[in-house]
Amino acid sequence: MRKINTEKIYAAVKEMALHCCCNVDEGTLNLLQKAEEREICPAAKFALQTIIKSDLKAAEQNVPACQDTGMAVIFLDVGQDVFLEGEFVEDAINRSIMEAYEEGFFRKSVLDPLTRVNTKTNLPAVIHTSITKGDKVKVSFLAKGFGSENMSRVYMLTPSQGMEGIIDSVVETVKYAGSNPCPPVVIGVGIGGTFEKAAIMSKRALLREANSVNEDETLSQLEKTLLEKINETDVGAQGFGGNNTCLAIYAEKYPTHLAGLPLAINVQCHSVRHMTKEI
Repeated sequence: MRKINTEKIYAAVKEMALHCCCNVDEGTLNLLQKAEEREICPAAKFALQTIIKSDLKAAEQNVPACQDTGMAVIFLDVGQDVFLEGEFVEDAINRSIMEAYEEGFFRKSVLDPLTRVNTKTNLPAVIHTSITKGDKVKVSFLAKGFGSENMSRVYMLTPSQGMEGIIDSVVETVKYAGSNPCPPVVIGVGIGGTFEKAAIMSKRALLREANSVNEDETLSQLEKTLLEKINETDVGAQGFGGNNTCLAIYAEKYPTHLAGLPLAINVQCHSVRHMTKEI
C-alpha cells in the first residue's frame, strides 16, 4: 500500500490549470500548422494563420489562449494500492482550480444552472474518478469551453443503424454546429456502454495524444473515415469553407446491450488545452 498525500494532487492540478489555459496542446498546434499548409481556401488559410499566431503569442505572454477558459474537467485515476491521506481529494482539486483561475486572471464562467448566479470561483470542477490497478495516481486536466461543448450530442441509435448510422450522426453533428464551435474542431467519440458511459468516453477521448493511432483497428479505420467525410463538408476553419473543418477524431468503444447502440459526440474547438500527470 502506497500513501499519497492529496497535497500532491492539488499541486499537480494547479500547475496543469495554470499552464493549459495559456498553452494550446503542442500536438494540436502541430496539427493546426499542417492544416494551414494544405488549406486551399484563402479566407480559411488566413483564419488558420491568425489562430496559430494567437496561440503562439498567448504562450509567449502567458495569457489565456482563449478568453473562455471553460469549466475544469478532471479525470482522476486512482490505483487500488494507493491510500490517499490529507485533505479530501475533491476539496483539494477544487481548491487548486479556484486558486489557479484567480492567480491566472482566468475568466470564471461557472454558475447555478437555474438562477444563473455565478459562483465567482469557477467551482465546482467536474471530477470523474476511477479505480485502476497499481499504486499510482494519474490525473488529467481539461479546460472545456462551451462554444464547442454546446454543440455536443448523444444519440441512442438502433443496432440496425450500425456503422453507417454512427458515421452519419457524427458528420451531421459537425455540419449542424457550423462555425459555432470555432472550427477546425477535434471530435471525441464514445460508442457503446450506456447513455452516460458513452458521454464520458467521448470526453475522455479528447485527452488522447495528438497524432496518435488508435490501437483498435476498427476504431482506427472509423476515425480515418470520419475525418475524411467531415473535411468534405466545406464548413472549414472558422466557418470560412475549405478543407480543414476537423483536425482529429478520437474514438473509444465499450460493450453495450444487444438492443442498443449509444453514441456520444463531444465537440472540442481548436483551442485544445489539456495535460496529464502521474503521481
